Amino acid sequence: MSAIEQSPAIVTAEQPATASWTPAHIRALADFCHDSAPLITDSDVARIAPDLDIWDAWPVQDADGKPSTLRDGQTLWMALGAPRFPDPDTRHGHARIHLILRDAAGWHPLGPAMPDGFAPGSREWSGSALLAADRRTLTLFFTATGRRGEATLTFEQRLFRADATLAHEGGYRLTDWRDLREFVVRDPAHYMASDAGSGAVGTIKAFRDPAYFRDPRGGRHHVFFAASLAGSDSAFNGCVGWATARDDTLTDWDIRPPLVSADTLNNELERPHVVMHGGLYYLFWSTQRHVFNPDGPTGPAGLYGMVSDRIDGGWRPLNGTGLVFANPDAAPKQAYSWLVLPDLQVTSFIDAWGSNGSDANARRFGATFAPMLRLRLQGDEAGLETDG
Repeated sequence: MSAIEQSPAIVTAEQPATASWTPAHIRALADFCHDSAPLITDSDVARIAPDLDIWDAWPVQDADGKPSTLRDGQTLWMALGAPRFPDPDTRHGHARIHLILRDAAGWHPLGPAMPDGFAPGSREWSGSALLAADRRTLTLFFTATGRRGEATLTFEQRLFRADATLAHEGGYRLTDWRDLREFVVRDPAHYMASDAGSGAVGTIKAFRDPAYFRDPRGGRHHVFFAASLAGSDSAFNGCVGWATARDDTLTDWDIRPPLVSADTLNNELERPHVVMHGGLYYLFWSTQRHVFNPDGPTGPAGLYGMVSDRIDGGWRPLNGTGLVFANPDAAPKQAYSWLVLPDLQVTSFIDAWGSNGSDANARRFGATFAPMLRLRLQGDEAGLETDG
């Protein structure tokens, strides 16, 4: 079925106060010795295909968040992909969600996940994917950016879900795409229109990146997404939004007020997602130095997060600053779009590697998976695990 269905979205009343990520938290970085990722070297840059650039990635997951294990320990992943361009920023206007097989031999691209003409946008941006207990029904949550067939690319972002059937005869593929639905509709009382920005890199407003999470306490289904605050006087008004499914069908959802606000501090809290560890909820997001307000303190490109003992509020910045780890000073743009898995492994993609951010290599785009990292989490403290 190709017709697009739209579900109503109801704002849930009496939500706890939105947590604030503030300039004071970033100023505190001056007194905090944060962890840095290892430097990426030539031997780490292994493309999965010579003619395909990939970036933001996520596993096809079970309801508990773990990557779905298939035959012989294989897992399926999705990533944004596009042909190679001389200017790597061009890729964002051509992004498709690609299906990728991971096995003992490495990564194997399987082509676009959705068929041509199915998604309602002019391009496909990040999301998440859930494989049902039957091991055949897959639900994809994704960002439709722009409108299919538009003559000039726009930056309107809408959150969609669709179902498909996972077939594996002769190789894995997704078939019978159906039940396409705009499942979370923007609430203008809390979230700014995503096409309100200029479209320049670093200024784009957000309503994107739905990340699925099933709460082990009570079993409710949530998605977290990157958004921009409504009613802000600042150009730096990034926030983390969320929505909750009304039942296990995952079709009708209630949008909620933001969980975290970075008003006046930062424009983009990208790819927010939650894992549970040690009885606590950990909310993570990625951001970069150039999307911090230049009039205030700026943080490095890195993984940031908050922790709480409940999912609907009480969030406080990890390490007192929000920063979990950053790219190394020698290569401040080497990787991006970190995603924490339930076992605390962290995946990302290689960006401008081998560069200090200002030299001739700053435009070199790795366009592949970065080496996996692993977190250590203990209460309100977080950082990178190190060997030994």
